Amino acid sequence: MAERIFIGVAWPYANGPLHLGHVAGCYLPADIFARFHRLKGNQVLMVSGSDSHGTPITVRAEQEGIEPQDVVDRYHAIFLDSWRRLGISFDLFTSTGTGNHREVVQKIFRSLLDQGYIYTDTTLLAYCPDCNRFLADRYIEGVCPHCGDQRARGDQCESCGRTLDPQDLLQARCVISGTTPEFRESEHFFLKLSAFQEPLLEWVRKQTHWRPNVLNFTRRFLEDGLKDRAISRDLSWGVDLPVEGYDEKRIYVWFEAVIGYLSAAIEWAKDSGRPDAWEEFWKDESTKSYYFIGKDNIPFHTIIWPAMLMAYGGLNLPYDVPANEFLSLENRKFSTSQDWAVWVPDYLDRYDPDPLRYLLSINMPESGDADFSWSEFVRRNNDELVATYGNLVNRVLSFTYKNFDGRLPVPGALTEVDHAMIDTARSAVDSVGQNIANCRFKAAIGHAFSLAQAANRYLDTKAPWKSIKTDREEAATTLFTAIRVINCLKLILSPFMPFSAQKLHGFLGFDGPIEEETWDFDALIDAIKPGGPLRSPGPLYIKLDTAVADEESQRLRAEAV
Repeated sequence: MAERIFIGVAWPYANGPLHLGHVAGCYLPADIFARFHRLKGNQVLMVSGSDSHGTPITVRAEQEGIEPQDVVDRYHAIFLDSWRRLGISFDLFTSTGTGNHREVVQKIFRSLLDQGYIYTDTTLLAYCPDCNRFLADRYIEGVCPHCGDQRARGDQCESCGRTLDPQDLLQARCVISGTTPEFRESEHFFLKLSAFQEPLLEWVRKQTHWRPNVLNFTRRFLEDGLKDRAISRDLSWGVDLPVEGYDEKRIYVWFEAVIGYLSAAIEWAKDSGRPDAWEEFWKDESTKSYYFIGKDNIPFHTIIWPAMLMAYGGLNLPYDVPANEFLSLENRKFSTSQDWAVWVPDYLDRYDPDPLRYLLSINMPESGDADFSWSEFVRRNNDELVATYGNLVNRVLSFTYKNFDGRLPVPGALTEVDHAMIDTARSAVDSVGQNIANCRFKAAIGHAFSLAQAANRYLDTKAPWKSIKTDREEAATTLFTAIRVINCLKLILSPFMPFSAQKLHGFLGFDGPIEEETWDFDALIDAIKPGGPLRSPGPLYIKLDTAVADEESQRLRAEAV
């Protein structure tokens, strides 16, 4: 029976291009997961969008002397181009700047206000005397009181993941002027998070399928006690408060951005001509909701967003939050301020997308931090994509195309060795699918490549390039079996490497997009029919000169601040 899957992916601030850490953290795993479930015949809705109201955007606008909307427009377009070229298959990638988003946010705000889950109170907020204004949390940096990181922000420390208030910071400073801020009273709206301490603990204790890092972090956070948090700020940029008398304030970004998952689903439904279709993904309890994020966003998705959903009522809570750990670059933390990053547009200008998707999948930071290095990128491209998988495909299809007049050979009776190879493929299709379904992407692609290695051993054992001289039928049987296995490999690797999978789909004589195929072993085997047409094959991947690693490492260090 088909499932219904909702996939929410972290909303990037539209203040700069994406780097490889972002891709490994949430966008690639979400895409793999979505592609798999579509192939399984499940109903999938994957949404995200540009976070248009985050203070990093206004900081960037002030630094460049332009309007915040100009910054958003520039980087939203870059995001869309990056998703297209990288193959990230959103059903909708929108923005928090839409009228639809504003309406949904204000509706939820009013509902929580009416129920008493939002209330007004005064709070001390940072005020910069040099800038002559209250400072949003991202305008403040200082030393984290928990881990000592020197660049902690007023809302969160990226190093240890703790959520913060500006008053918590040691040696706080305004990021614009460098001045130590004063703290002055200001009236604001607060979310009554404390009311959900016990309901959240009870709910979290049932989530035994969550990754240990997510579950343990969330439990510790809750057991430390929840504090009510201000959800408005003295800003001119953002979603306006639907309450009279607060024209100079806006709904704070951490509250309104998570509502984007719901507003995006509503926008998608309207765009599809079925305005109520979003309800299937949000009100039907059989739907499973997955949120793909980096570990720095865990509390917003396992505590704050679920609390908001509980308060509003009638909407599905997250089923899973498969947060990844961090990806470092050449054993150093990614840093946008120091330009220590490989930017997605720059990578795609120089290299194909699938080798990157492969490396980030086989080295995905699921249970611990991982590192990207250019030497490892070149090595895995050449030794694994080209030499193991690409060579398997090329030698089988080229030899078959040449010796059987461009058609699939007609096999004889399968031997025990041939049947064993088919059984290995069946097991791989099952294990890859099970691992993807459980958000274990690194293990899944490892099982797929084990099948490629087994197919290479099978070919070496059967040696059809020798048997074709003495027993053409045996060679035909070997090649036919190998091509059936390759068709399985094509599909189970397609969520990870869709571009080369589509190319192989064509080599095997198929028309149409590979996305229309079905994740079904028997269907994959039966699709390879004796005598069927093949197309002239070519290489799936390009071997890279080992000098690429040195060139890219030198470029990285030359551009870093």
